[in-house]
Amino acid sequence: MTIKLYNTLTRKKEVIKPLSNDSVSMYVCGPTVYGHPHIGNARAAIVPDILYRLLRSKFESVKYIRNITDVDDKIIDAAKKEGVSIDSITEKYTKIYHDNMTDLGNLEPTHEPKVTDTITKIVSTIEKIIRNGNAYIKDHHVLFDTDSFKSYGELSGKKIEEMLDGVRIDNASYKKSARDFILWKPSKDNSPGWDSPWGKGRPGWHIECTSMIKDILGDDTTLDIHGGGNDLIFPHHENEIAQGSCISKEKYCNHWFHNGIVLVDKKKMSKSLGNVILLNQLLIDYDRSTIRVALLSAHYRQPLNWTTRTLDNATNLINKIRGSINTEENFHKQVQTDISDILSDDLNTPLAFKYLSDLTKSARRNIEDNAKLLQSCSFLGLDFPSKLKSVRPNKALTSKIEKLIKKRNELRNTGHFKEADEIREELNEIGVTLKDKDDQTEWELDANS
Repeated sequence: MTIKLYNTLTRKKEVIKPLSNDSVSMYVCGPTVYGHPHIGNARAAIVPDILYRLLRSKFESVKYIRNITDVDDKIIDAAKKEGVSIDSITEKYTKIYHDNMTDLGNLEPTHEPKVTDTITKIVSTIEKIIRNGNAYIKDHHVLFDTDSFKSYGELSGKKIEEMLDGVRIDNASYKKSARDFILWKPSKDNSPGWDSPWGKGRPGWHIECTSMIKDILGDDTTLDIHGGGNDLIFPHHENEIAQGSCISKEKYCNHWFHNGIVLVDKKKMSKSLGNVILLNQLLIDYDRSTIRVALLSAHYRQPLNWTTRTLDNATNLINKIRGSINTEENFHKQVQTDISDILSDDLNTPLAFKYLSDLTKSARRNIEDNAKLLQSCSFLGLDFPSKLKSVRPNKALTSKIEKLIKKRNELRNTGHFKEADEIREELNEIGVTLKDKDDQTEWELDANS
């Protein structure tokens, strides 16, 4: 089995070929810990989680690095707003992030470096960039000289005028070019700072990821895979390539993959629109498997438009699967499935879910298909216990069921029996059994739903 993944750098799908035949390394940009994770943060974590699971099935060793950014202007602002220390903010929201990722069913990365634990490496990395003639010092700032790196812009494919148009680039007086970016900046007032050859200060955002990667893998080792949201392609990942290439004789990274953003009713999430969906609230109303299916329902490279229908579709699939799992013995039966082959073609999760849906049609009566369904779900991080008993439906599912029953009863009362029967069939699909008695309709979820 080979794994093909779209490479943003070459703009085509390519087979993952790590430097070592039995070992592969992957780095993904993690959270800046100043607030509660939302569904955009969740998708940025769940996509590489699926890739990590797939890589583990292929290679003997997988180094999965996901960082924690615990020094940033947003963190400083949050601390001021809450009237607490910066450490209080970062510790609080790091724990919340970890709890949310665990509740979502994501596997832990093998390495999780923090910026504040990597300052020594960051300083030495900047010193090396300066020695190699790719950075300059001005007004206590250290800046990367983009003109010194001829391949700058290759990842994003942007021309110079595009880089300067519509992107928040600070054209400060200390810059030779507006494209140049900060490696180190002085700390003001009581903001966090560390001693350095350029005075007390803190690192720029881009140098942090490069330094954390090199701290774990070594300066002269090529990273196999680098991931993140497609909003990070420029300038963040473009700048990472420039920095990493200037401190090493080896290529910085071979394979770049990026996931699309999450929209809510076709609009970008923002506090001003009031449409930010927080993961911790979603986890109260829905189980982890439903949320995972919803977040992976669109191909990872495409934007995911989050609507009520997104969760409805995910709920329907999860209940179809639950309604098809009927023997505890099959939970441990080992069979050959197609799930890894499906995912090996650019993480095609929509096709993977179609495969699960097709299996539900035969899994109730076919022991092997039942085992295939269970193992495929496990591979995707969907949580179905071996002993399935009566389940109390979550709030969202209960509301949906009761609305459908009300609509069905209205149709029956007005003589629209065909449409009413269609709703009964829809309810049956998600494992709901109806009992009409004395002008009342009682319902219950199947024991395996």
